[in-house]
Amino acid sequence: MATVYRAHDKRLGRDVAVKVIHRHLRENKEVAARFASEARAVAKVKHPNIVEVYDVSSEEDPERYLVVELIRGTTLRKLLVEHGHLPAEIAAAIGVQIARGLNHAHRQGVVHRDVKPENVLIVSETSDKGRRKDSSPVRVKITDFGIAKLLDAQGVTSTGQVLGSPAHMAPEQIEGGDVSARADVFGLGVLLYECMVGSLPFEGKNPAQVLRRVLDGSFTPPERARPTVGASWSRIVEKALAHKQEDRYPSADDLADALEAELGVLGFPDAAAELEAYLDDSQSYGEGYAARVVPRLTELGREARQKQEMPRAAALFNRALAFRPDNTELLAEVAGLARRQRLRRTLRTGALVVGGGLLMLGAGIFGFQHFTEVAAEPRSDAAAPRPGEQARSAVTAERPESKRPDTAPAASTPSQRAPVKRVPRLGRPKAPKAEPELDQVRAVRIVIDGPQSATVRIDGQVRPWYERQELSVGPHTFEFIPPNTECCEHPPPHTVQVSAGEGVQVVKGHIPFKPAVLSLDAPPGAKASCGVAGQLLPGESRRIELDEASLALRCHVIPPPESAASPKEIDVALSPGRTFSIAWP
Repeated sequence: MATVYRAHDKRLGRDVAVKVIHRHLRENKEVAARFASEARAVAKVKHPNIVEVYDVSSEEDPERYLVVELIRGTTLRKLLVEHGHLPAEIAAAIGVQIARGLNHAHRQGVVHRDVKPENVLIVSETSDKGRRKDSSPVRVKITDFGIAKLLDAQGVTSTGQVLGSPAHMAPEQIEGGDVSARADVFGLGVLLYECMVGSLPFEGKNPAQVLRRVLDGSFTPPERARPTVGASWSRIVEKALAHKQEDRYPSADDLADALEAELGVLGFPDAAAELEAYLDDSQSYGEGYAARVVPRLTELGREARQKQEMPRAAALFNRALAFRPDNTELLAEVAGLARRQRLRRTLRTGALVVGGGLLMLGAGIFGFQHFTEVAAEPRSDAAAPRPGEQARSAVTAERPESKRPDTAPAASTPSQRAPVKRVPRLGRPKAPKAEPELDQVRAVRIVIDGPQSATVRIDGQVRPWYERQELSVGPHTFEFIPPNTECCEHPPPHTVQVSAGEGVQVVKGHIPFKPAVLSLDAPPGAKASCGVAGQLLPGESRRIELDEASLALRCHVIPPPESAASPKEIDVALSPGRTFSIAWP
């Protein structure tokens, strides 16, 4: 959208960045009419976490330009390229500063519309050796603030695409609805997800697929995509990524407050200092990171267990296990928690059964007492017998009742009847069904045929698949979840019967890899021979079934007969669910 120059302001004696809008945009009458007023509105937004706009062009100027603060540092995108992903607490520390800047701009009526790592700068003065100067604080700044809106001519950019980056756009932005501050909350949620997990929540082979997935609102929760993120951070990010605007945080400030609160709980109260320490020496920080996080998670898990907050305790212990899967102390905590939860479920079930039995018994006693009282009560409203009736009644009363030996003979007249005592027939007692004892459990080991970064959910609870599980004897529901929907199929849940016995029972899960697609982009007459993938002709695409996360091929590409080029070898690395095109030349 613009060409950026480094320049020197002679009058104020400072270096600045000048963004000159491309000619084909500045010649658009609508852009020209709106640019000056909109740019001045952005220039009013002054905040430590926003790149400051110093000056804007006027309507009379032949060029449309912005003079902005020159930043020395790096982009968040470069940081992610270098490290892949960031520790969750470092990502949150960055998110706090971005959210504070966004909230300030929103109060001025300006929405960014394109929050992404490329537009986030990490500001730090460095020495000649490339290390940050001790006196230079690290600050996160958002750049290109409001540029998307400034250049919004009839809803499209010069390339004919919807404004914004597809993977970072809120659903209402894609659908052309009203874009509010909550659209930037969504964009920040995407950024946090990518920083913590190392991949985008919404991915596809092309922009159209990405846009569809954003509109569908389906993504893998951060804690499942990367277990070391944990449930607490995952909930915060998922709320920011809510499909409906009203389900997200009401403001960027609310999101910042949630991030800061969780940082404080986890023992990272000074977010800025943590970010500085990480940027100074990320390797050393990473080496000591788990040693800080795991003890705190364990402490919080025990506190939650004492408060009977079992879901929270399980989530904390599970995150600690993701860092230390071989820690016997943590494994014992999780096993004890699982036994306690099973016992509570069993006791609840027993209480319901006992309560139901007492209710039935009470109803029986009430009925028996009521029947006895009615039988013993004399009939005061009985009419006098007609001639012959008394004799028949006497005969009936004196006839022995073989079928009801527990009933006393009736008196000859109603007033002489004795109270009838009826004993309910209880029947022969039945032998109780054999039930497994509460502590009857068995060790279970999970083996996954498929991606090793998969997630396993047992009876609705996420478990570390790589650790031995202690499960009660009986049926359990296992669900094997792939790391993402692009690489693999998501098989349906199935029931596994854990049987009584000694030793370890093995439960196998299979997550199929999606096939890769290989094509040849070459002139007619060329061909490629790719080993097990066979021979390819120009324009041909072939599905390659994969039984592992990657497949390395070497393709021998032969040029067209009329070409003077020589054949060449091209190495191809196929990934599940992705398309690789062999380009010639």
